[in-house]
Amino acid sequence: MRDVFIGRGLRNLVDLLFPLRCAVCDDIVPAGEGRVCRECRRKIRYICEPRCMKCGRQLMDGAKAFCAACERTPHVFDKGIALYDYQSMKKSIYRFKYKKRCEYAAFYAQDLYDHLKSEISAMNADAIIPIPLHKSRQKSRGYNQAQLLAEQLSKLTGVPLEKNLVRRIRKTVPQKQLDAHGRQNNLKKAFNIKPNVVKLNKTILIDDIYTTGSTIDAVARELKRRGVGTVYFITLCIGEGF
Repeated sequence: MRDVFIGRGLRNLVDLLFPLRCAVCDDIVPAGEGRVCRECRRKIRYICEPRCMKCGRQLMDGAKAFCAACERTPHVFDKGIALYDYQSMKKSIYRFKYKKRCEYAAFYAQDLYDHLKSEISAMNADAIIPIPLHKSRQKSRGYNQAQLLAEQLSKLTGVPLEKNLVRRIRKTVPQKQLDAHGRQNNLKKAFNIKPNVVKLNKTILIDDIYTTGSTIDAVARELKRRGVGTVYFITLCIGEGF
């Protein structure tokens, strides 16, 4: 990981020896173009209004308040929002999640902050909480991508990070392998909340991708059982048809 605290005088040398890779295409970013190359910035598709008032998914009909999935399925979480359309960023998220492109977290968090600052501020949260991995999965992967993102977003927003508050105590089958009903059953008793959650009233859960909302709901359910009043979420991606 190249994101370390260094003196200004060493920046050019670091850039030369360890050039930034674009968080979208993974090619080396030309000098002066930041963390994403200029061409790729035009390829990113952002979720914009009208959004589902529950999960934040893009709506095609501005007269509707909720997406079809949220009309069908009641959720435990209170409200959420996502930044990217899944299709435009799925390769980027895959590398971040499985190919150790941990440095992408800094770009993602800054992009979240730049585009959703007012929404995040309106949440008025007491804590940012990453969705945890089971310890065996985190050990094999080497990191939790949601925690990396949460750490960066906490620094930008000033909302305290609670990275150890929620634990995944049961190893589950990857959610992408299951249908909606299987996802819900898969997550029963999968999470444990530490007792000091009682001091929190509003929290923001952080994850990389929103699909059916089963994981967010499972954690939200445990938080609310422990006395948390409002549970929001922020994810990088959300897509249609899940």
